[in-house]
Amino acid sequence: MITHEQIETLIRAALPDAVVETGDRTGTLDHYNLLVVSRGFAGMPLLDRNRLIYSALGDALKDGRLHAVEIKTAVPESGS
Repeated sequence: MITHEQIETLIRAALPDAVVETGDRTGTLDHYNLLVVSRGFAGMPLLDRNRLIYSALGDALKDGRLHAVEIKTAVPESGS
């Protein structure tokens, strides 16, 4: 099991400005939907964005605390 807060901490270690939304897909705290919004994704291909997130979650995926993730990423709107 891994908590929403632990996932956010792992992702923010790689992307400090990230806004992370998590959704527990099964109620077992090991299958999550993730929405990660970060300026760090600007100009980055989708595959590289996903690789970055998977890398940040690597230990949790390897040791079984996290079994599956569905990832959506975005760059924040400029607001201008």
